[in-house]
Amino acid sequence: MSLGVTSMAFQMSILACRIKIPASFGSLTHSRGISSAKLFGAVSNLNLICNVNVATVNRVSKYLLNSGVGKETCSVFTRRLSVCQPTLRPGVINSGRSAGKFSTSSAVSRSLQTRGGGAHSHGKARSARQGFCALLGALGLSTIAVSLHTSSLCAMATDSDSINLDSANTEWKEAKKFLLSATLLERRALYRTSGFHPLEEIPVWTPSGLPTDDALYPTNVALNPKISIFRGDITKLEIDAIVNAANKTLLGGGGVDGSIHRGAGPLLKKECATLGGCETGQAHITGAYGLPAKHVIHTVGPIAQGTVGERERDSLRNCYRNCLDTAVRHQLRTVAFPCISTGVYGYPPDQAVDVALATVREYLEEHHAQLDRVIFCVFMKSDEELYQERLPRYFPHGHEMKSKL
Repeated sequence: MSLGVTSMAFQMSILACRIKIPASFGSLTHSRGISSAKLFGAVSNLNLICNVNVATVNRVSKYLLNSGVGKETCSVFTRRLSVCQPTLRPGVINSGRSAGKFSTSSAVSRSLQTRGGGAHSHGKARSARQGFCALLGALGLSTIAVSLHTSSLCAMATDSDSINLDSANTEWKEAKKFLLSATLLERRALYRTSGFHPLEEIPVWTPSGLPTDDALYPTNVALNPKISIFRGDITKLEIDAIVNAANKTLLGGGGVDGSIHRGAGPLLKKECATLGGCETGQAHITGAYGLPAKHVIHTVGPIAQGTVGERERDSLRNCYRNCLDTAVRHQLRTVAFPCISTGVYGYPPDQAVDVALATVREYLEEHHAQLDRVIFCVFMKSDEELYQERLPRYFPHGHEMKSKL
């Protein structure tokens, strides 16, 4: 069976997990109207013991955390799955055994688990699935929904157990190949960040107030919806590519460069070491490994130290243009930029923002069909205010221009 079947079963089970539970089970008393996902904390009183692969438990727990389940819940789940067969305790519904009779995805998960490590890993993964079924069953979920949900989770976790994004001993080429072919749910199980922001959570920039009188470009309503401002952590954006404001070695540094390397893990540095560095204004693309983004595009901004001439402006312009060229060449449709060179490289932010906006505007006029969203990711409020102030000059609203776009 394919992973697509597993993912479909998982999506079905997610719907079931949203059912309200107006019931009381022994020592677990549930209030009406509280969803099952928010009742996980109650399982801390369960004496549930089962035989489980620790790596699989941690991976499923990490997936739950990335899916919005609280840290306390995940730690309870990890603690409670220990070293023997699931045991029924007073006040606990043992849905683990009965779930196997009704599961429509058990055959799928068994085939995936067997492929991941033979009979030994199959037995451990099955125990993990049964134990988690009992855990969720205590919360009142139907046996069918529990089996669908946990079979899918454990199948995905077992299938990716061999990919260790935390170890420098992992072969980066194999990890990159796996991640680029994995489903979204499989990738989310491997994120090293504490959370993520999918594109749907990043609002499109919308101008406010009257049309500006100092617009530098004509209005084009086809381009404005392609722009976003996001104030936050660029390493948590779940998009096609994030841009790294790197140094010439590409081996990590401070600021956003260090944050991206820490979030991605040691495999990013291993791949970067094969690139031979990067010159100012150029761009190189790598995998993103433990980050929610699929790729990292590395560029090296100019060192200005407060003095900006035509050379520095051209170099910064090349950074943005070459990153966009790289994204289009690799058929990436969503890309996020940090503020390039405005940190220790000393490029004045109020001048850098004009270069960034002008370059992106002119690039979109040529390649609007190849890009869906360009996100300007800022960390400081002062930078956010600069973008909000300057954007109407480059992406004005008002009467639509007569355009060939």
